[in-house]
Amino acid sequence: MDEKVEKIKQWLGSGSINIFGLPMSGKDTVGKRLATLLGGEFLSSGDIIRDYELRQNDHMTENGELIPTNKFYDIVLPHFYTEALVDKPLVLSSIGRWEGEEDEVMKYTKDSGHEIKAVIYLKLKEEDVRNRWAAAKELGDRGLRGDDADPAVFETRIEEFHEKTEPVLKHYNKLNLLLEVDASGTRDEVFDNVMNALSML
Repeated sequence: MDEKVEKIKQWLGSGSINIFGLPMSGKDTVGKRLATLLGGEFLSSGDIIRDYELRQNDHMTENGELIPTNKFYDIVLPHFYTEALVDKPLVLSSIGRWEGEEDEVMKYTKDSGHEIKAVIYLKLKEEDVRNRWAAAKELGDRGLRGDDADPAVFETRIEEFHEKTEPVLKHYNKLNLLLEVDASGTRDEVFDNVMNALSML
């Protein structure tokens, strides 16, 4: 593993890796672990937006829909210029989920010194997504987010991914940046799949 880590570090530099997938596919779990291993920082659009909603007493995402693009630009993208991120590699969790946003994300990452070097798609069947959601809800291990409390909201998040985010992945694929990774195994298996894919670049 150490050899793979060093190889990925050298290839990535201060660039960024953007991770996408259906809800419950493990984006944040993989992203946080990867960022730690690479000595980088983890940025989640979901975390940034939920923090904004809490501070502003706003409820933009309570129905499971993505926030408007102009709001996404204003709330999320400035984070790339945070002083604490200078010269560090970044692992991103689904930053730029709506078709068209990827161009602006690529501009901000490049201009801030964190050019996107790869985009990972954690592939998981909808049946597995729903099973994971039900198990997590039973265990109560994902906090009190609305999508965990309301099945209808969770289904909306799945629909939003298919309608708005899949075209984003197709765009990255055309740019030869997309890596599809099987996310159906255990957390360790999925992480190993990600590391193997990145080490081949």
